Amino acid sequence: MRTTYESATVRLYHLDAGPEGGAAHTLFYGPLSEAMRIAAQQPEDVQDGLFIATDNDVVAYLDLFES
Repeated sequence: MRTTYESATVRLYHLDAGPEGGAAHTLFYGPLSEAMRIAAQQPEDVQDGLFIATDNDVVAYLDLFES
């Protein structure tokens, strides 16, 4: 993710595993720091489908924690 400052405006969304590729459901649009807080509060099965989109990149939420 190229935009990494805490106040960067991001979209936090969940991509469900529907039969035709799923649908994206926006959970939050605002500062990265708040998006990370909201994402951390979601159940583990929801976190598996969370993505954070900035103005120039998209990353899976759980990929932010892989070493």
